[in-house]
Amino acid sequence: MVTMTLAVPEELKNRMDSFPEINWSEVARQSFAQKIRDLEIIRKFKSESTMTEEDALRLGRKVNEGMTRRINAIIKKSQSTPR
Repeated sequence: MVTMTLAVPEELKNRMDSFPEINWSEVARQSFAQKIRDLEIIRKFKSESTMTEEDALRLGRKVNEGMTRRINAIIKKSQSTPR
């Protein structure tokens, strides 16, 4: 196994120290492994996708519009509901 050194902000290290029962090296290993799995899935999806950047932007705009309508409806409903 290879040894790796990480730098973390002092505040984070202090918070980590408040949990001495945790094996932070194992937490880091698992996190690295999960991130790699996620990136491999994205890489595979991208390699098999025929979606263009313009298609993705168009889809993103539609999602944003839909979310905006849903949020506005929730806000409107909450404002009209008596308290």
